[in-house]
Amino acid sequence: MKQDANHLEALLEISSVINSILRTQPLLEKIMDIAVSNIGAERGFIILREPGSRNLEAKVKRNMSGDETTPAISSSIVQQAITSGEPVLTHDAKEDPRFDSSDSVILQNITSAACVPLKLRNRIIGAIYVDSRSAKSIFTDRTIQFLSAFANQAAIALDNARVHESVANENLLLKREMAQVSGFENMVGKSQEMQALYEIMKKVIPISSSVLIEGESGTGKELVARAIHYNGPRKAKPFVAQQCSAIPETLLESELFGHAKGAFTGANSNKKGLFEAASGGTFFLDEIGDISPSMQAKLLRALQEGEVRRLGENTSRKVDVRIISATNKNLRKEVAEGRFREDLYYRLKVISIALPPLRERGEDIALLAQHFLEKYSRKCGKKIKKTDESAMEKLRGHSWPGNVRELENTIERAVILCEGNTILPRDLILELDAGLEPGGTIKDFEKRLILNTLRNYDGNRTRAAKALDISVRTLQYKLKNWKDKGG
Repeated sequence: MKQDANHLEALLEISSVINSILRTQPLLEKIMDIAVSNIGAERGFIILREPGSRNLEAKVKRNMSGDETTPAISSSIVQQAITSGEPVLTHDAKEDPRFDSSDSVILQNITSAACVPLKLRNRIIGAIYVDSRSAKSIFTDRTIQFLSAFANQAAIALDNARVHESVANENLLLKREMAQVSGFENMVGKSQEMQALYEIMKKVIPISSSVLIEGESGTGKELVARAIHYNGPRKAKPFVAQQCSAIPETLLESELFGHAKGAFTGANSNKKGLFEAASGGTFFLDEIGDISPSMQAKLLRALQEGEVRRLGENTSRKVDVRIISATNKNLRKEVAEGRFREDLYYRLKVISIALPPLRERGEDIALLAQHFLEKYSRKCGKKIKKTDESAMEKLRGHSWPGNVRELENTIERAVILCEGNTILPRDLILELDAGLEPGGTIKDFEKRLILNTLRNYDGNRTRAAKALDISVRTLQYKLKNWKDKGG
């Protein structure tokens, strides 16, 4: 029970860290300290895949001997966790048939080890790794459960810090150019749909009424929320964001409303909730449609009364926040089917903003592509100036189910793969390029995608594997398998 309490306290601590440390390296150091102190590991590392790279690098290390200049870890254990997207636990790596032949396990004399992937929006961005070279079976299933929950919060914190640093380092001239198009920094688009959006935003910015932003994933709901806040009368006050689906319900109430010392096991100090942290400013609640009925009732009460009560306290505290919420669900349908409270729905939806999907604003694709091209060219230290017209036609012809986020990922990948100063069609790897034909199978889809990518790279297996985000060994295995079957 004491260990469980320590683990809960660690989860609460990392939740607090999300909103307090906005520089990547200090944040990683703090995450590592919390993890190692709660696990009882001999050593610990945080391994990250840098944006725009497939290489893994240990960014933080703990409890290494003085003569070690680089972290000597079990690459096989880390690679399995990152490749599978699932936690890995071994009680004795040297006797574990999965790892007993690994050079790193043998050379480093690793016994117990645990590794969990860091996931962000269904992408693996790294892993948290702990091990022991002296004791067997020191990690348990509870260790994995804690590390997995901890890693989810750590990934969000890391993303927040990276976004903050990226925004801080943006080229000011580019910001001004983009502002001339939309009137709002970092918002790009001149289509009729976006012009209509800008007009609505200008009307809601000066007031404090609640706003509900509705749109598909990847359309930029948080970007709109930030633009409303930072162009309005509350811009000098905090903008606080919380993704409602990213934290367990048992922690969400404490996160939103705060708690008193001793309110529950692991609550070792008073904690201000996010409503209080946002007081005077704006509180952005993302994925609002995912909160439970009981949490809906508590949120409604806070909005109606303009006050919150910390867990474990009898007195309420006044808060002055503007609520902006967002969802990719049809909340009206959720209300009709009894999954979302009607009174809360109307409390949140004083003003509604619907964001258009990218497929409905095709004339913005070129402008967005150029914006992302300049952004990632600077980030990768390249001098790519433009996108070839045939490549641009390929972008315009795609349906973009992932919207602007998918376009950004596509351009970032193209910048990495580009070997000249112009993006070519072969540099663009689109998610559904191969197309699943009627009656086709997933295996057919995979085969066509791989063969198309190989053709794009003139049969170069190394570059094709890199573009597909698989190993060369995996690619060679699949090709051999098809050849053996006469395919």
